[in-house]
Amino acid sequence: MSVTAADQKLHIQTRINNEHTEFLCEPRHSLLEVLRDILQLTGSKEGCNNGNCGACNVILDGRLVNSCVVMAGEVQGAEVTTIEGLASESGELHPLQQKFLEHAALQCGVCTPGFIIAAKALLDRNPDPSEHDVRLWLAGNLCRCTGYDKIIRAVLDTAGPTNGNG
Repeated sequence: MSVTAADQKLHIQTRINNEHTEFLCEPRHSLLEVLRDILQLTGSKEGCNNGNCGACNVILDGRLVNSCVVMAGEVQGAEVTTIEGLASESGELHPLQQKFLEHAALQCGVCTPGFIIAAKALLDRNPDPSEHDVRLWLAGNLCRCTGYDKIIRAVLDTAGPTNGNG
């Protein structure tokens, strides 16, 4: 990370969705602001802007984080995965995205990317979670439209039949 003298912008080099990415931003910018406003990766949503709703979730160096409370300068040299990074290059949906569609686990769509990213982080850590594990892990995500049962079922169905719910 370097700071340009003229306008005090940070020069960040990172990897986003498996691609080397460079950008300039102000020191006060959050990762969410950079993703949406500078890089035009608008899948991560701004819900609360204080880390309480999960709509802006991304995976940062293997950890689930709320991008609205991560300063953009913190991603220097890091690996970031957003909702845009889940589908294959050919456009094939990630299994979680497909199961969310099959289970109608979405409505207005504001919370959906955050839930999917959170579920991916869970399944990366625990590929065979119980229903209790899923509910506990997703407790940081809020939905005002769908309720949570279809979301939980979609995650469990993605995990597979060995969890007793497939």
